[in-house]
Amino acid sequence: MQRQYPRTRAAPISEAPTINAVSAGGVVISGAEGDFDVALVTPNHRRVWCLPKGTLEAGESPEEAAVREVREETGLHAEIVEKIDQINYWFYTPARARVHKVVHFFLMRSLGGDVNDHDGEIAEVRLFPLLEAPELLAYRGERGVVEQAIDRLLGPTGRIGAAQSSRS
Repeated sequence: MQRQYPRTRAAPISEAPTINAVSAGGVVISGAEGDFDVALVTPNHRRVWCLPKGTLEAGESPEEAAVREVREETGLHAEIVEKIDQINYWFYTPARARVHKVVHFFLMRSLGGDVNDHDGEIAEVRLFPLLEAPELLAYRGERGVVEQAIDRLLGPTGRIGAAQSSRS
């Protein structure tokens, strides 16, 4: 006769605590119309290319956080042209808490700065041709955001100048 041992199980997913987190970031472009570059970052903890982004601070709007995070992570000063989209995803912390993350992304224009002047959370910042960026990005949601930016910038009515003049 086989001995029966009690089974231990992790808490069911529905019982895991849920944390809501909000971040903001940008598709930061530079260059001339039709020949844009985009700033991508490699965080220290992961060797992947991604868009600059980070958590909102207390009382901060997504727009304010995007401008601040872009400056901190890329060394570039940038202005918001328009909101592109927001992405939502779920993940688990090592302590088994569920996190629902919402990231607001903005199309941003670089006003200058130095990509070597980024904070310590980032291993590398590099400018890539905008049309190459979707292939380089590690995360599907960010690839979709950059593809939307490409459509807005290079589509028949999505030129950056048209977006600026329509707000004037």
